Amino acid sequence: MLKKVVQVSFLLTGGTLGVLFLPHLFTLFSFTDKPMINNPYVSAIFGAVILLLFSLFLTEPIVNFIKWMEERLLKAPIFDLLFGTIGLIVGLSVAFLVSYGLSGIQIPGIAAIVSVLPILLSILLGYLGFQVGFKKREEFINAVYSAKSTGQKKKGVEDSASQTDDRFYKILDTSVIIDGRIADISATGFLEGILVVPQFVLTELQHIADSADTLKRTKGRRGLDVLKRMQTDVGPNILITDEDFPDVQEVDMKLVHLAKSMGGLVVTNDFNLNKVADLHGVFVLNINDLANAVKPVVIPGEDMYVVVIKDGKEHNQGVAYLDDGTMIVVEDGKFHIGNAIDVVVTSVLQTSAGRMIFAKPKNGKSARAN
Repeated sequence: MLKKVVQVSFLLTGGTLGVLFLPHLFTLFSFTDKPMINNPYVSAIFGAVILLLFSLFLTEPIVNFIKWMEERLLKAPIFDLLFGTIGLIVGLSVAFLVSYGLSGIQIPGIAAIVSVLPILLSILLGYLGFQVGFKKREEFINAVYSAKSTGQKKKGVEDSASQTDDRFYKILDTSVIIDGRIADISATGFLEGILVVPQFVLTELQHIADSADTLKRTKGRRGLDVLKRMQTDVGPNILITDEDFPDVQEVDMKLVHLAKSMGGLVVTNDFNLNKVADLHGVFVLNINDLANAVKPVVIPGEDMYVVVIKDGKEHNQGVAYLDDGTMIVVEDGKFHIGNAIDVVVTSVLQTSAGRMIFAKPKNGKSARAN
């Protein structure tokens, strides 16, 4: 179908060019006195035949080029097309206004240049407008969002307060999506800006969800469900971006490069990704760090009521847990396994894995004495 359309376009273009230019050739070769040759119908047919011959060689390359362009446009993100088109329209509008202003200039010797100038301006300014709109799309979105946020601020709040979030984009990695706590955090309103989910992260999630391993498949489907929930719940907007780095194989490094290109930060609970991002100068929000920060503060000498559930690693130790998962190591707790007892906190240890509390039975009571 496309091939036929291209061929018909050649025919129509050839007929039009024949009517416009062939009479001048006929005049040049003294065919003006031969009406059988010098008439619009012959000119149209002659021009159409010439372009039809050219179409035999040019149709296939043109069809391939159109299909290639169609494929590229279909794969391009919607925001890229939108802002590129807006920039193109602005560039062509400027070219039209400039050309209209120059059309009134009557200077001998440059009339030919002035007649060609509108075409050159349309090509140049249209291209520049498209490129500016395409490459500055993130800044446009940022500016619109910042203006909207500033307009909603209450009276009396300084404008500088609304500009404190320099890292507008929060880029989510696979681990933090599967973890699921990011959905609860975003629903509370503590995260501002836009949460960015790269297409390569979605692809990795899909591969995990299609895994033959039951545990991996469950995790992958959980991650997809978390994203669906975040798109429907009240909270920060979710932006799916197709921006990729084909020359980079590791997903972690792609996240680091994306954060640099977008001027954002990475949200994760992956310890290794946290370290890699720090080495590359990319700011990281670690969900585990947040979880540790909001755990209740416990100080030595404080009383607690816990249930000892298992042995500890050291001699006669017992282990209990708080509701948030914090481990409590109870001295002589082995004798209280399965029982709820009062303990006194002796020390608190903060590790990379979380917070650990050491305690002993209150008043030194031990089940051994019973």
